[in-house]
Formats: sequence, structure tokens, C-alpha cells
Amino acid sequence: MAVASNFATAFAGANMETFLCRTFRASSLAGISFRPNRNRRRVLERGVVLNPRCEFGSDSLVQEEKIKSRASSLSALELLKTSATDRYTKERSSIVVIGLSVHTAPVEMREKLAVPEADWPRAIGELCCLNHIEEAAVLSTCNRMEIYVVALSWHRGIREVTEWMAKTSGVPASELRQHLFLLRDNDATQHLFEVSAGLDSLVLGEGQILAQVKQVVKVGQGVVGFGRNISGLFKHAITVGKRVRTETNIASGAVSVSSAAVELALMKLPKSESPSARMLVIGAGKMGKLVIKHLAAKGCNKMVVVNRSEERVALIHEELNDVEIIYKPITEMLSCASEADVIFTSTASETPLFLKEHVEDLPPVSPKIGGLRLFLDISVPRNVGSCVSCVQSARVYNVDDLKEVVEANKEDRHRKAMEAQAIIGEESKQFEAWRDSLETVPTIKKLRSYAERLRLSELEKCGSKMGDDLPKKTMRAVDDLSRGIVNKLLHGPMQHLRCDGSDSRTLSETLENMHALNRMFGLETEISVFEQKFRAKTEQSQ
Repeated sequence: MAVASNFATAFAGANMETFLCRTFRASSLAGISFRPNRNRRRVLERGVVLNPRCEFGSDSLVQEEKIKSRASSLSALELLKTSATDRYTKERSSIVVIGLSVHTAPVEMREKLAVPEADWPRAIGELCCLNHIEEAAVLSTCNRMEIYVVALSWHRGIREVTEWMAKTSGVPASELRQHLFLLRDNDATQHLFEVSAGLDSLVLGEGQILAQVKQVVKVGQGVVGFGRNISGLFKHAITVGKRVRTETNIASGAVSVSSAAVELALMKLPKSESPSARMLVIGAGKMGKLVIKHLAAKGCNKMVVVNRSEERVALIHEELNDVEIIYKPITEMLSCASEADVIFTSTASETPLFLKEHVEDLPPVSPKIGGLRLFLDISVPRNVGSCVSCVQSARVYNVDDLKEVVEANKEDRHRKAMEAQAIIGEESKQFEAWRDSLETVPTIKKLRSYAERLRLSELEKCGSKMGDDLPKKTMRAVDDLSRGIVNKLLHGPMQHLRCDGSDSRTLSETLENMHALNRMFGLETEISVFEQKFRAKTEQSQ
């Protein structure tokens, strides 16, 4: 089993100034500072200590330089064969997550990397066209943009995904790497489980992220590239998220990004005047709906909601029939803003709704309110341009500013998170056992196919000896007899190829049994699985 260990890695073939890795647990990755190429060998040798399975010795570097000099005369597959690839071909594909979040990157960077939900299938397709990527998924929210992939070669896959992120976002790779975190195999699995459980959110225990993880699965269904490993990982993450919220009280009293925005707005308003403050909510999607509900819960009985269509606003009004909700079309947004003291924005617009010139033309708010118009922007990309912060009569707060609210109950939530970690650890083992069991699937299929060929061959011989006038009932009985014998003979070997955590058999024992059966029955192919996959990828790209 490819067990994730602490490791440091340089993205192959690229200069790197800084590579930041988040610390999720005691065994997670540490931040590694990388220097230009003149120090590359020392950095790579450090990687040997942190991850013995990924050896980058000096001989390997010399060999790679020789390969590069002959690259013009070799095909992609020949290059693979002549390079030092033993460290990949003997290992299975790795699950890797590469991304940035509210913990590693400011909103200015996250909005450049954000991928709208409608573009997730396209992104998956583009990622899976990369030479070393088999499967992919995108999780893009206001707090994070994470790419999950199954990579044939994890360090080459990392380079390809990073280059793809730089290309699609327009952010230079050298700048992008300063904000990225990277996790592999068990660490990547545990990270997604923590995300789904709300442990990695800005607001610990928030529930909206679980719905977003579910949406990844919904969008991925039927998309080529959202394969068995990635699909299984996200489905298991949904199970973990549900379990944590059911079996612990981490979500009790939990606030979402929307409610934190409401709390922050009320903190900035004079307490005596907050009930009379004029509230404007722009956007009636999931985030906007939560803003409206939390405003109502705080005693706000009247608000204006600007949205592209009236239907959503009407549905919210039906739920909160004791609150006066006034709908206005998006065309009247600026006129509504001129009459508002506090403005919440939560739309999917990829361009700012408010710029400096828009806000400068708005009439001033009452001195009783503080003389400042408050903008609470909880959208990524942002709905309020950064230039608005220069307007003296306005104050702009985005999702990164919500930490002020979150810190108030952080200590209590961390105590609750410890209970969730026990569940996550248990579920991580179950997922790894399921993924380990996939290792033996090809051998099981080949062994069954081999046995079936023998059975049919012997059955044909038997039929020819007994003549053509043999009754069909007798032939069916003979066929059933042969199937029964084969199934009983295969039962023992098949049992010893299972590694699903249902017995005490270890993965190493199961893999030994697999290799033994491959040798005994001649099931091994001449071309390695890795080489087969890589050949298919190169042919597809051509």
C-alpha cells in the first residue's frame, strides 16, 4: 500500500522560491523552503530523508540530464523506458490534492483560481488529458480551490497540475506555489474527510461545505475522468461528514460564513442603532438566503433583496412570512444601494458589481449609523472591487475579515473537533482498505478468465467425444458441473486475494498471494501497468 509519509518535493523541472504545506496533524507536511537550481541536489537529497520511497539520488539526476539530451530523438514512451522509472512502475497510482484555501492564500489569490461549478466537467476533462493524470475532481468554494487527482507518477502529476492551474488562472507558477499546499495518499484522504466534516473550514463545524462536497459527486457523475478512485473518495467523504455531524456536537451552534458576516456587520454598527439600520442583500442563492435568515434571527424585520429573478426571493419570503422582504431587480441595484446602510453581496458574478466610481456617487449614510456605508462581500470572486476600500465613506469586509468573529468561539470548537478526529481516523482506514482491495482486482479478473478458458476448452472436448446427439439437458448438467468445480477450486485463492479489512490478513500478505498466483498461472503481462497506461495517454494526446 502506498502509505503517505512526510515528504518534501520540488516540482520537477521548475524553479521554486517557496513551497508551503499546511499542517493538519502531527504527521502532516512541513513548510519547505526551496532555492534556485544551484541548490536543487541538496533539496532533493533532503527529500530522501523525509520520504524514502521517493528517492532522488545524484545518479538519478545525472541520468535525467542524459535523457533530456536525447529527448529529441526519442518518443514519449521510449523516454519513459530509458529513464529511471523503477520508482514509479512498482508502485500504484497516488491520490494527490493540490490547492489553496483561506488558510494559505488571501481572497485576491483565491478568486483568480476559482472555477465556477459549470466549468468543473471541462476542468476534469482538461486535467485527465495530462500525461500522468488518470482521474480528477475540482472542489471550488469561497474558501478554497482544491484539485484532487489520481496520478500515475505523483511528482510529475504535481508539476502538470500546477502548470494547468497557472495557465487557467493567469497566475505565474512561481507566484502560485507560494500559496499552494500539497498532500498525498492517506494525508490527502484525511484532508478531504476533515473538509467534509467542517474541520478545515474558516468557521469550524459549518455545514455548507458538506453540501458542496455532495455537489462535486453530483456534477462528476457521467464525466469521463471522475473515476472509481476519486468517486469513491468523495462518496466516502460524504459519509464521514454525515457521521461527524450525527455523532458529535461540533455543529451545535455552528455559524456559517453568512452568519459570521451578519455578526461582523452588527459588531461594526452602533448597538443602539443596529435595529434601524437599512439592510440590502444582493443575491438570493444559498449564501444570500442564509444572510437573510440570520438577519431575521437578529431582529431585522425589513430588508431589500436584489436578485436577477423574483422567484427565489418569493420562496424565501414564504419561509419568513413575518419579515418584510422587498424584491428589486438587478437593474435597480445602485439605487437600492443609495438607500442602504449595510450591503451584503453574495452573487456568482465573475466581475465586481461595485467599483470606486459607483460608491463615490452614493449619498452619505446617517451619522447615527457611524457615517460609513458597510459592504460585507462574501463572494469569491469578489463582488466589491478592492478599489472601493479607498472611498472614505465606505468600509469593505470580505470573507478573510470574518476571522474576527470566528476567533470568539474557536477554543470550544477545537475541543469538539477532537471527537471528530477519532471518526475520521477510523473512516480513513476503511477507505484505504477499500482502495487496497482494488490492487488485486486485475489478478482476480485474469485468474477467472484463465479458469474459464480452460473450462470451455475441456467442455468442448467432452462434447465432441459424447457426440452431437447429446440431450440439451445433459449438456446443461455437464456445464453446471464444470462451473461448480471451477468455482470451488477458485474459492480459496480468491479469499486470499481479498484485503478489505474483514479479516486479519495484511496488505503485504495479500500482495504476496497475488504475485504468487500471477507466477503460478502465468498471469503477468510483459508490459507494466504503468507503461500501458502511459502509452494509452500518449496515444490519446496524439
